[in-house]
Amino acid sequence: MSIPLGGAVIVVTGASSGIGRATALAFAGQGARLVLAARRALPLEEAARDCRDRSGTAAVAVPTDVTDAAAVEALAATALEEFGRIDIWVNNAGAGVIGPFAEVPLALHRRTIETNLMGALHGCAAALPAMLRQRRGLVVNMASMGAWAPTPFAAAYAASKFGIRGLSASLRAELGSRCGVHVCAVFPAIVDTPGVTTHAANYTGRAVAPGAGPILAAETVAEAVVRLALRPRGEVAVGWPSGAAKLAYALAPGLTERAGGAMMRAALRRAAPAPRTEGALMHPVAGGTGTSGGIRAVGAGGGGAGRMLGLALGGVALLVGAGMTARRFAA
Repeated sequence: MSIPLGGAVIVVTGASSGIGRATALAFAGQGARLVLAARRALPLEEAARDCRDRSGTAAVAVPTDVTDAAAVEALAATALEEFGRIDIWVNNAGAGVIGPFAEVPLALHRRTIETNLMGALHGCAAALPAMLRQRRGLVVNMASMGAWAPTPFAAAYAASKFGIRGLSASLRAELGSRCGVHVCAVFPAIVDTPGVTTHAANYTGRAVAPGAGPILAAETVAEAVVRLALRPRGEVAVGWPSGAAKLAYALAPGLTERAGGAMMRAALRRAAPAPRTEGALMHPVAGGTGTSGGIRAVGAGGGGAGRMLGLALGGVALLVGAGMTARRFAA
């Protein structure tokens, strides 16, 4: 069951930059009414203004920390007070830390899970009661290709995204297909956003770069979210490395773990030294307010950690697939 987007009421968290901002603008282009949430008030209001300028429809900024359940409930209450309903809720707010697990402060691991997994859970808890009363609605949870395969040196991030996949699947099973409410999960490959270049915490001691493609634009992921409103599906991969991650880990989990770990260690050894930073994980930072982090515009060396991991997963998937095909022919 599709949701007509003209006049629909849509809540987007993490909307001050990156995928969230791109998603808000994409829905604005369809004539939706928007309630935007993020920690930073000024960039959030700028995003709301851009949405109003694009569509002429209403867009409201509600500064919100998704780790605070009461704040997320207040976000839902604002949407209902302003517009009387919630048609689509996009749990997009995300954070992460990269580094050797034992060297990263526990507080950063905890904050990653609180933002990604608990933030999505808080959003579901706030949105679903209204949608069930309406007998219509769509929740979109932003996962990652890191929800399908391990992400070496980002264990808490992977744990949060694996959790989002489990949360989404469990809610779908609970709700069934008759209530008119859908829960979908999106699994992007590496995306060019400020979340990668500016906001992520980095405890590797190295200048970690995603590398030279395949890197998705935030707008590509936003388009996938809009398509879900028109045709809800349980799980959607965006970018071939995401599908490769799912296939590789399903067919050869041990090989995938070994290849991914080796590739990441090699990429980090080659990377230039850099200071450790908390990024925007614990506290908002001023920088990084656009949809892009500038990776695709500038380009990067071919040894980036993200590119190496994507190639490793793709290579594993191809090797295992070729082996299975050869065995079938031999039989």
